[in-house]
Amino acid sequence: MHCRDKKGIIASVTNFIHQQNGNIVYIDQYVDRNLGVFFMRVVVEGAFDDSKYTQLKAAFIASLGKTFQLNCSFYLEEKLPKMAVFVSKYDHCLYDILSQQRSGKLTCTIPFICSNHPDLQFIAEQFNIPFFHIPVSKENKAAAEQKQLEILKQFETDCIVLARYMQIITSKIIDAYRHKIINIHHSFLPAFPGAKPYHSAFDRGVKIIGTTSHYVTEELDAGPIIEQDVIRVSHEHEVKDFIAKGQDLERVVLLRALKLHCERKIMVYGNKTVVFN
Repeated sequence: MHCRDKKGIIASVTNFIHQQNGNIVYIDQYVDRNLGVFFMRVVVEGAFDDSKYTQLKAAFIASLGKTFQLNCSFYLEEKLPKMAVFVSKYDHCLYDILSQQRSGKLTCTIPFICSNHPDLQFIAEQFNIPFFHIPVSKENKAAAEQKQLEILKQFETDCIVLARYMQIITSKIIDAYRHKIINIHHSFLPAFPGAKPYHSAFDRGVKIIGTTSHYVTEELDAGPIIEQDVIRVSHEHEVKDFIAKGQDLERVVLLRALKLHCERKIMVYGNKTVVFN
């Protein structure tokens, strides 16, 4: 939840949960002093069947939501998000996502994999996940995205991960999944943009390279940042070493971001994120 910062929010929320016979097992809050905005995440245990859960949400919004003008999101922990995976030809992120999800370390379901190339279909078959090959070109991009939207709707998808999907997503899909499309960028943003960031970094003689996971917006590679990391390099490393190290880092950073998103620990405000980790 978030709202304008005021006195008494935490006390009111905890009292409400107590009155509903709920037990708080996690609570954290943050105040952006510059904007005067209050953020809070609360995890509650209790005997909440569907009816009780619906009543609790309605009562919370009607009382505290109205009093503090709270913007709230509610989730049942056992209802896992459905995350579609978009890929092209690189497989390093895809393998990690599928193995982490299968082992239960990534708390989501993966209804399908979509690609603009057929190359990785065999991986989907290995994991027994539906695979859709939808070629994308300048001429058919609008039709391709319409087909993607139809599949996303068919599988009641909650979010999308671009696991090195080498196509620009337009507002047609972004508007339908605002702050629910997660990308991994093979560079430490904002730096070395373009198709060959590792080559640019190599030419510049940098001592670290990085990678960035962020939500997708209409402005290319400029959405709210979720997770970043860097790794050291030296004059001894060649471009192929930069690429290998960078891909290893991409896998790690993307999985961190996906776990945070699937566990509902991220709040987006403006073009920034508050991450309760």
